This record gives sequence, structure tokens and C-alpha cells, in this order.
Amino acid sequence: MAKFSFICWLRWCVVVGFSCLLLAGCGVNPSAGKTLRVATEPAFPPFEFKGQGGELQGFSIDLMNAIASSANFKVEFQSLPFDGIIPALGAKTVDAAISSITITEERAKTISFSRPYFKAGLAIAIRADNQNITGFDSLKNKKIAVQVGTTGAAKAKSIPGVQIRSFDSAPLALQELLNANVDAVINDAPVTLYAINTGNLKGIKIVQQLLTEEFYGIATAKNSANLALINNGFDRVLKNGTYSQIYRKWFKAEPPSLPVKSPFENQTSARAPKILTSIGVILQAFPTLLQGALVTLQLTMLSVVFGLIGGSLIGIVRLSHVAPLRWVARAYVDFFRGTPLLVQIFMIYFGLPAILQELGLTFTFDRLVAGVIALSLNSAAYIAEVVRAGIQSIETGQAEAAQSLGLSSMQTMSYVIFPQAFRRMIPPLGNEFISLLKDTSLVAVIGFEELFRKGQLIVADNYRAFEIYAAVALVYLCLTLLSSQAFSRLEVWMNPVKRRRKYDT
Repeated sequence: MAKFSFICWLRWCVVVGFSCLLLAGCGVNPSAGKTLRVATEPAFPPFEFKGQGGELQGFSIDLMNAIASSANFKVEFQSLPFDGIIPALGAKTVDAAISSITITEERAKTISFSRPYFKAGLAIAIRADNQNITGFDSLKNKKIAVQVGTTGAAKAKSIPGVQIRSFDSAPLALQELLNANVDAVINDAPVTLYAINTGNLKGIKIVQQLLTEEFYGIATAKNSANLALINNGFDRVLKNGTYSQIYRKWFKAEPPSLPVKSPFENQTSARAPKILTSIGVILQAFPTLLQGALVTLQLTMLSVVFGLIGGSLIGIVRLSHVAPLRWVARAYVDFFRGTPLLVQIFMIYFGLPAILQELGLTFTFDRLVAGVIALSLNSAAYIAEVVRAGIQSIETGQAEAAQSLGLSSMQTMSYVIFPQAFRRMIPPLGNEFISLLKDTSLVAVIGFEELFRKGQLIVADNYRAFEIYAAVALVYLCLTLLSSQAFSRLEVWMNPVKRRRKYDT
């Protein structure tokens, strides 16, 4: 009987304890402990940028942290390029994005926006000595720099006769203006003003006329449950005065009134079945991508020719008996093989003109010329090692036999050593050509519209990242396969033994 009473008592304890847990759970905020992955591009001061210690700073960052604290969730920021943020939201690799994303009707069809958190507008930035551009109408037939995927890029397309150069970030577009490669930059006014007021941009001014009135919103995937959580947190931040404090901190002014809801809520777009839509998107993009492929081939052919000439000379100098010449050639090879090609492109296109202008010299680079120079210099370093190894692979007895016949060192290299070495160099040279073909995509960072940049511009318009980049990859694959076959044929044609076997069969 005592045992039975003990079991009943134990059951009652379990039931009461479980009931307490349920009651306690009902009072807990379901968002507590939740972590949202928030995308941002930290290259847009004063909204999103990295401080000297590498930490994220800016108006948007402070606001997102305040919203998270108010709504009782955590934030994990992820740095993404601006044109990749909306595709990332669509793929749900991030939960939200705060990166000065302007709320537009077209974007609202793909993603959902919170209530607006900032009132902004586009402005025209020009060089301080420019007296010709006074407003939007005077941009006709001018060269304009923009950030890819922004409303500034969309606005620039409406200008008659305009030449648009697209860059991955606003600082690069403004640097293009500083280097006098473009006549103006269309960009968000607060960002340009901040850069000018902090002294980071000297010799640039803003035309005192806002082109548009726009609002920034926090973006989420379509129909995301996180949107209500973010809106609730933002409402609290507005009511308790935290928003005003953050605004005054970064802009030294009182904040304007903001709309209660997004101007393009519940936007939908009629869509065909997924497969048909994807095929249609790819087919529609192919003509533009093929135009980019022709530019890629042009860039590759020019770079490989100059790289082969320079690399051959450097490779021969690497074998020189004159020690200082060998050291110089070795230093060249080590530098261009030991530093990223992307950095070299930035140094040549943006760095050299800036340095020369500091010295009082006016100098600008054509994008094709800058791209060819960077790719050729980089390729020459790798080709030099291929040439050196190819020459050293020829038996020394051949050179001795040629000299015994009275040939000079130059004649021996030209008629005996190099032709044989070149046949052995063809496979590694083919690999270098294919690598160079793919590396041309890096020239997109200076706004050169080759194959990869064409794809980026298309994605910036339709946000169909997977289909477009799959089509870009397919075009690159076709180009590399054709190149591989061409070098295989050249290898057979240059080798008399293989050629004889081919004809015998």
C-alpha cells in the first residue's frame, strides 16, 4: 500500500512539473534566442562599412542591431556583393538583408520589404572643375559610372546616348570619376555627401538637385515569417527614440517622417511553370552573353600574344649568364606569380592614374588597354617559366653540335633549341591559355563588359542568378573545350612523329 502511494505521488509530481514547464513556455517570447542571417555589402558608408579594426559600422548596422535588441533576436551579418543579395534572399541562404536597398516595384515582385527605414534620393556627382553638367538633362551623350544593380544604374539607362560603366561598389565608381575616366557618377546622395564631407573624395562636388525621392527597406524572402518580427522591432525603435538617436549620430540632423508601410506591398508577378521560365530566361540572355563572349575572346587573344612575347623574352633572360639580368627576371616572375591578378588589375587601372595625378600629370586608362596590360603582364610571368623549362629540357649536346657547325648563340637558340622546345611547351601553354580565358572574368571589376559582366548586368535586372550564371558557365565551357581541341590539333601538327602516324593510319 505504501509502495502504491509512493507511485501515485511520483506521478502527481511529474504531471505538476510538466504543467509548470508548459505554463512557463507559454510566457516565453518565441523569437528569443533566434538568430537571423542578415546580408550586407560593407562598402557603402555611412550606411554599411568596415571600421579600422574590421568591425561592421554604419547607420544600417546600428539600426539592425537596435531592431534585433528590441525584438529579442540575434543578428549574424554576412558580407555579400550588392548584386548577389537579392538572389541570396531568393535562395534563402540568408534570412534578411540591410544594405541600403531601395524599395522598387520590380524588386517587390521578387522579395518582401519592411516598412521604409530611410528617406534618400539619387544625386549627380561631378568633378569640381566641371562647369558643363548642371543637371540630369546635361548628362546626354556623357560617360556615367554607376554601381551595378542599383537604382542609379537603372536611372542612367534613361539618358540618351549615355555610355554606362558599371562597378561592383560605389567607391570604385567614384574613383573612376576621380581618375577622369567618366564625366559623372549617379549614386545615392547621402553616400556621396558623406565621402565628400569626410575628406575621402577631394575634387568632387554634387549637382544640387536630387533626381529621385526613394526609401530604403530591410529585405526578406517573399512571404517570410521574419518580416513581421523585423517590422515589430522597428516600430519599437521608432517609438522609444532609438531611431532618432542613431540618425543624429550619423547625419547630425533630425530624421524625416517615414511611411508606415512599404509603398509596394503584396506585389506579385505572373509566372509560367519553373522549367519553362528558366529556359526562356536563358534563351533571352544568350544573345547578350555571346556578345560578351566575343569581347572575352578578343581580350584573351591580345593578352596571350603579348604575354607570349614578353614571357619568351623573360624566360630566355632567366637563363642568362649575366647575374643582374637573371635577378631582375626572377623578381618579375616572383612578383606577378606571388600577387593576385585581381590586385594587379586594381593597381594598374585605378592606382597608376591616381599616382600620376598626384604628381600633376593627367593620365587616363582605356579599360581594354588596362585589361590587356594586366593580363599580359601576369601571363608573361607564367609563360616565362614554361619557356625556361622547355629550353632546359633540350639536351645540351644539341647546342654543342650547333656551335661546332659555326652557329652563333643567337642562331643556335633561334634555329635549333627554341623550335624543339616550343613543341614541348604547347601542352602547358594550352593550359595557360585556358586559364587566361577564365581569368578575363576578373576584368569585370573595372567595368569592362566581357562575358561575366554581361551576366552580372542581366542578373541585376531580372534577379535570376542561377539560370544566368549557369548560361555563363556553359559559354565558358564551350570556349575552353574548343580551345583545348585547337591546342591538341596544334600539338599533333607541330610533332612530326605524331603527324606521320596520323597520315599512316
